Amino acid sequence: MPGPGTAPGGTPGEPEPADPPSFEPAAPTPLGVVRTPTGNAEVDARLARLADADHLAADGHTQVYEDVHRGLRDALTALDARPAPAPMAPYDNRS
Repeated sequence: MPGPGTAPGGTPGEPEPADPPSFEPAAPTPLGVVRTPTGNAEVDARLARLADADHLAADGHTQVYEDVHRGLRDALTALDARPAPAPMAPYDNRS
């Protein structure tokens, strides 16, 4: 029976052979980042979309991040837009 530090079938004192390194990408793992609701439904929906990246490999994150960024940028731009003037009632001056 081999002792500690002995490779099976090896001589005492020889380390066990290490497993060869794996070059396969690791499986996606959720980051567990907590997203606090902002109270703005449009912004909260965009932030919730970030959870989609938890199920993708790293090369798929870019598309999700760009989509969220575009949506948040549009939401901020909409805040700066001036509201359209209210339609005026037709002038009907009858005497």
